[in-house]
Amino acid sequence: MPKTKIAPSILSADLSKINREIKEVEKFADLIHVDIMDGIFVPPVTIDAKFVKTIRTKAHLDIHLMVHEPSNSYIQKFIDAGAYSITIHEEACKEPARQINFIKKNRVKAAISIKPKTSLDKIKKYLGMVDMVLVMTVEPGWAGQKFISSATAKVMELRKLKPNLDIEVDGGINPYTARVAFEAGANVFVAGTSIFGKKDRVAAIKEILRALK
Repeated sequence: MPKTKIAPSILSADLSKINREIKEVEKFADLIHVDIMDGIFVPPVTIDAKFVKTIRTKAHLDIHLMVHEPSNSYIQKFIDAGAYSITIHEEACKEPARQINFIKKNRVKAAISIKPKTSLDKIKKYLGMVDMVLVMTVEPGWAGQKFISSATAKVMELRKLKPNLDIEVDGGINPYTARVAFEAGANVFVAGTSIFGKKDRVAAIKEILRALK
């Protein structure tokens, strides 16, 4: 299985002092997970590429586009802002191959995500194209939701299909649920509330890492 990676989600951080927030965790973070919501695919509207461009971190930026039919020019703004990886949603794109190919053409890692109720069959034809699959373990849109354990069945199937693929889980991740997802085959863990919701963010990350040993 690929290397285990921790991706603190800034959806639960204080955006008014985002670089200080990230500085607290970046030493122990493989990725910084950045949720982008457009108010169409999901009701909330969050930060944009201009904000992402202000982020200063040594960790890789993992951009999660919860955005309806993102255009090449829209995606390009996040590439220019320093994206290491960009995730699109199967449910938000008529033909995800278009976005995936554009991301890859720009030498950025491409990922595809599915919501808890979306069948894995919907993305099987893209598995040879992407660098990572993000399995949502909550309904996308809001931080602090409860982990949907049934989503781990998709993680298990994915790991059997693609032993070397990065499989990311996002939603309700804490030390206990991270372990559940890890045992199913996940290796990339997005955690927001369970890290930024704690006073000692480093201790919170270390607690998750201990659970994954």
